[in-house]
Amino acid sequence: MSQADLSTSTEPEQPTGLRGLKSRARGMVSSFMLPLMQRAARSYVGGEQLSDALTVADRLAGEGIATTLGFWDVEHAPQRRVADQYLLGIEKLGTSPLDSYLSIKPPALQFDPHLAAQVAAAAQAAGVELLCDSHGPEIAGPSRDLVETMLLHASADNLGLVIPGRWLRSLDDADWAVERGVRVRVVKGQWPDPSAPDRDLKQGFLEVIDRLAGRARHVRVASHDVPTAAEAIRRLRAAGTSCELELLLSLPTVPSINWARQNEVKVRLYVPYGKGYIPYAINQLQRNPRIAWWIVKNLVTFKTADGKAATV
Repeated sequence: MSQADLSTSTEPEQPTGLRGLKSRARGMVSSFMLPLMQRAARSYVGGEQLSDALTVADRLAGEGIATTLGFWDVEHAPQRRVADQYLLGIEKLGTSPLDSYLSIKPPALQFDPHLAAQVAAAAQAAGVELLCDSHGPEIAGPSRDLVETMLLHASADNLGLVIPGRWLRSLDDADWAVERGVRVRVVKGQWPDPSAPDRDLKQGFLEVIDRLAGRARHVRVASHDVPTAAEAIRRLRAAGTSCELELLLSLPTVPSINWARQNEVKVRLYVPYGKGYIPYAINQLQRNPRIAWWIVKNLVTFKTADGKAATV
């Protein structure tokens, strides 16, 4: 755009109605709450180093909660550096008594088959499970192909795939996972399917669950929506399918954990760590003020002298 274009441009029209309200709420979060959010976000991750995440995992193990460790590097980090972090995680988990597995990101490896093979072989030798996270629907195919490559170097029992319920292709991915015998984590999905942007998240989630029920090796139900997670686990148990509830450390967990314990469902917490997660977490908080308020509320809750919780 030329300087003339800049000098004659006008201010963009401000959104109105519900859209405008959401926009103003995000603006308020950005300007008023950002310092608190930056502090709060650090309370809900495993730290920048693997050792920090292992400390969190050990604390959770003491509470009877299994874990997933997920390394997040900064954007455009060299894939060799990311692979080395995965190898370090495998090494540490392989000699640890923790009930924990490693969640990896195919795009962070730039879908490099040689690095994927190296990581898979190391995991197989150490007896550590790897699970490939989901990202946008446009890279779901390459991610699945990378798991195919890894299956040449590790058993299906040590590999897994995340399947989002909101994508039309997910039922086919569920069939693929069943055929290969890999483990599955089912999520509602962060990124919409361009071919079905208005697809109902709960319906899609449960459709994937039904496709896996009675067929899959093991299913991790990843949802903080207690009624939906409860229904998914009910269907999987009715079909005799091994399953558990998986939650994200940085979101509200108490209602879900209470439900799981009342119903004798195994709980696992995803513990993100690395320099790349804090910027991502802050971005998500800015986009969802409701979560931001929840975290800040927890941040300013303290114990009184008699041991009772109080909120400033």
